Amino acid sequence: MNITPGFLSKFKPAVRKIWLKLSAGLVWLGVGVMLIGFASRWLKPVVFFTMLLLVTAGLLLAIGIYFFGFSKLAKKNIKRINGLEGEKVCLFAFQGWSSYPLVLFMIFLGIYLRTYSPFPKPLLAILYLGIGGGLLSASLHYFANIAQAHRTKTTETKKS
Repeated sequence: MNITPGFLSKFKPAVRKIWLKLSAGLVWLGVGVMLIGFASRWLKPVVFFTMLLLVTAGLLLAIGIYFFGFSKLAKKNIKRINGLEGEKVCLFAFQGWSSYPLVLFMIFLGIYLRTYSPFPKPLLAILYLGIGGGLLSASLHYFANIAQAHRTKTTETKKS
């Protein structure tokens, strides 16, 4: 049986680039909210002053992760998506293909830490708040880019 690239392209979930940005933003936002949710449940039984210290540490970590990691990655992804050839591209291209192994590693690491971590959950909450807050904040880059593109398109339409 001879399978040609034309045949396989029929099954490629092709979408416009705006949907890639929306997908990426929603995934990053959703995972960020999920991680913050885990952390908040782990912090509920903690004494208020200790909780305040742990949340502060998590927020500081989130700021660092956002500025030095996820914001740069989101901007890089947006630039990559904008540079993709063609009007419609594969839905799964919202992340670079080289990022998928890292994503899988982070998923398995998160599951492992939640299940088998030697650290108490309130301490683990710092890491989850940091990564969750960084992802949530960086997801806003995708939404801002979509809004900016929409404003530009609207302005160009009005000038015509």
